[in-house]
Amino acid sequence: MASAATILAVLSSTAIRLSAYVFLRWIPGHHAPPLVLTSALVYAISFSSIFTSTTQFEKGAPISNHHLSSNGQLRGEGNKSVDATAEYGSQSSQSFGKSATQPTAKRWPGWTLLSGLPDSASVSWTVATVGTNIVLCLCVADMVYRAPVMYPSHDLSFARVGYISDTTASLLVREPDTRQLPIFVSYRNAPDANSHVSDDAWKAAGKVYWLSNETDYTFTVSIKGLQPASRYQYAVSNNHSGHFTTAPAEGQLPSGTDKLTFLASSCIKPRFPYNPLSHPLSMPGFKHLAQSIPILKASFMLFLGDFIYIDVPRRFGSDPETYRREYRQVYSSPDWSSVSQDLPWIHVMDDHEIANDWDRNTTAPYPAAADPWNIYHTSINPPPVRPDASYFQFTHGPASFFLMDTRRYRTPSQPLHANSPEKSMLGPAQLSSLLHFLSRREPDGVKWKFVISSIPFTRNWRFGATDTWASYLHERQTILEAMWSVPPGVGVVVLSGDRHEFAATAFPPPEGSKWPVSATVHEFSTSPLSMFYLPFRTYEEREGEGEVCVKYVPDGNSKFGAVEVMGGKGGQGVLRFRLFVDGREVWDHVLTTGPAVVGGMRGRDALWG
Repeated sequence: MASAATILAVLSSTAIRLSAYVFLRWIPGHHAPPLVLTSALVYAISFSSIFTSTTQFEKGAPISNHHLSSNGQLRGEGNKSVDATAEYGSQSSQSFGKSATQPTAKRWPGWTLLSGLPDSASVSWTVATVGTNIVLCLCVADMVYRAPVMYPSHDLSFARVGYISDTTASLLVREPDTRQLPIFVSYRNAPDANSHVSDDAWKAAGKVYWLSNETDYTFTVSIKGLQPASRYQYAVSNNHSGHFTTAPAEGQLPSGTDKLTFLASSCIKPRFPYNPLSHPLSMPGFKHLAQSIPILKASFMLFLGDFIYIDVPRRFGSDPETYRREYRQVYSSPDWSSVSQDLPWIHVMDDHEIANDWDRNTTAPYPAAADPWNIYHTSINPPPVRPDASYFQFTHGPASFFLMDTRRYRTPSQPLHANSPEKSMLGPAQLSSLLHFLSRREPDGVKWKFVISSIPFTRNWRFGATDTWASYLHERQTILEAMWSVPPGVGVVVLSGDRHEFAATAFPPPEGSKWPVSATVHEFSTSPLSMFYLPFRTYEEREGEGEVCVKYVPDGNSKFGAVEVMGGKGGQGVLRFRLFVDGREVWDHVLTTGPAVVGGMRGRDALWG
């Protein structure tokens, strides 16, 4: 029967290997590192106990120089008779005789490697099995500690473009080296294949004489007086430069093309899945995205939350500097420039920028979390709907956008029931602004309204549903009815992330209601851009809930959607959604708006269908 030490060694070795594999390749959860450390301690103790308690015979002690004669008498070197009782004692003689007549079976070497147990017959296999566990423990420690400890990115110097309207552009610059001061920002017209530039002289956009830790050594510049649908080049005196293209006028398509293209995704974590040879701040998903940007010619990226993971795999603090470090590390990634050099990013906040499943408004640690969020993202996002609000609204060519904040204003997800009218995801002011956005008439040529949510609008995701709109159904119903009631000729699409899976869901109006079928709302929920995906299925359509699964794609460490808005003034609007998983396009879907006519339900559906 196996000893307790043997059982503990096998169990602890197995725990090290399974938990390390899951942590490094599947889900970098905060439970794994303590489990690996505890298992490693148990393994070390049990392994040492087994190794030191091995008998002299198993170790090849002096008794191995003796053998039994044919009549069972113990003989030594030179075939001389030896008194086993005199040399080893009666008990030793009995046990020796038993061991000699029933030798231990030779162990399969592979078992040593698999079980983690020592093998007295093979030093190499023993070293290999112990070395495997040591290497896995070091990889887990590397994943947890290397980037926070060795890459705080205090010396980060960079510039990036944020929101760009038809006449303005927002730039963020960081420069901690005071020797670079004062810093000047300039811009000029930049020719492209579709335009001829007669004035390419550099113009001053702004300058700064002093930077401090108060803004983490950053400043923003708003370039104004630009021309719609025009390409510009900017340059910063601390040796950063780039290009951007202004938005077309409201209702118009970008010049030289028949569509507006933008991207959507969420959730990034450096060096996951783990690769010990990769840079600690590398983003595997960025590499896939970078390959598609030149082909898709997107106007901007809508990043739907979880730009950082403050609590994965371990929270190192709740102070502003800890949060700031996480943002700096993303911008310090060797892959960041490849996805931002010519692609503006627009952001919404989700829970991992604060704390997992956050629903406690502005209590701690929200103020510390909001500090770098405002410095790095709010400062160059579209204008807030209300002063000091963290929800935004803008129009870009043929599409208008409302970016919700689903964290700061929500009431706790529990204990109130999901259908309780007292529960709110948005708060009264934000809800009022959203309903106004949905009900207003858009300028001629604007065919689509996009509502941006960091969390899924559908309740078809059954795992962790209390953190999504599934736990705020009363308010969601109010929003859905407003979406079904948008003015004729305009379609409504929800873009969301968070779930680390992809799903397209349709929300048709209730059968027999006052709304036409052409008012159906669609949601495309896409994530992660560079993170784990769940190894089990969490999305399920249920009969009677009125939420139709159009497509479900759970697998893939890197997912993003490309939204193409086509059509212009007059006629129906056309939208094409293209899904990319791990660098390959795997699915697309086309939507059209309802007819732009005022009339009854049957008439509008007849024209639409």
